Amino acid sequence: MPMSALIRIQAADPSRSFAEDKERSLHESLAALPSLIVALSGGADSAYLAWAAHAALGERALSVTALSPSYSAHDRSVVEDLVRQLGLRHEFIVTHELENPAYRANAADRCYFCKDELFSVLGDVARQRGFSAVAYGINADDTSDFRPGHRAASEHRVLAPLLAAGLHKSEIRTLSQRAGLPTWDRPASACLASRVPYGTEVTPERLALIERGEAALRALGFRQFRVRLHDKLARVEIAPEEMPRAMSAEMAAAIAARLRAAGFAYVALDLEGYRQGSLNEGLQR
Repeated sequence: MPMSALIRIQAADPSRSFAEDKERSLHESLAALPSLIVALSGGADSAYLAWAAHAALGERALSVTALSPSYSAHDRSVVEDLVRQLGLRHEFIVTHELENPAYRANAADRCYFCKDELFSVLGDVARQRGFSAVAYGINADDTSDFRPGHRAASEHRVLAPLLAAGLHKSEIRTLSQRAGLPTWDRPASACLASRVPYGTEVTPERLALIERGEAALRALGFRQFRVRLHDKLARVEIAPEEMPRAMSAEMAAAIAARLRAAGFAYVALDLEGYRQGSLNEGLQR
């Protein structure tokens, strides 16, 4: 291609060129590793990292998904479909964060204890199986939010290849779409415990209630949402673009009926809609 044409293409969409440069840097850094375990939750970031590691390392990359009461059956099905479609080398493991009183207490640093358990287990797998490193899918946008799990990653010397490459969420989605990943536009996801307000104990029963509530919303056709648990009340957050449908009289009645059937006594629709990490809003920074 003539240089003038290349310059015109880059000028037309400079972000595409920058994202591709970052992707090349990511692949080079992954290919330089002897082997790697990737923590795969099924979200857009971890899926893209698992795909990139597989592309760079082949069978020397192993994607691992942790199962616990805080991980939904829906997320597991997403991972199973992804693994089949991409041909990833993959395994499920079990983590036991709920056995830790500090995790169950659900203080603002709850995520630290979850990630500490996850990275401890993945580190054991790496040592037992001869893998040289463990990586997870933090991106360049995540450092602006309150995420104590990052401290656990640093303590366990877990790699952050997407962050090291400077990849932002929007770039990861663009590159995932180009690669044909089904997760490229998957709504933001997080563990079920993130729906429990700080100070309220995390229990298997509460997590199961939240999971039933969110399954009910999914069955009604909503795409981006959260069911935040406040004692017996479900505070439902739905993406702004889906709010008009949710607020129709017929749908509002259906949401209330489905969530009561799931086990909630009261149902409230949050008029601010879905926003990531809304339970962090009350924290003193």
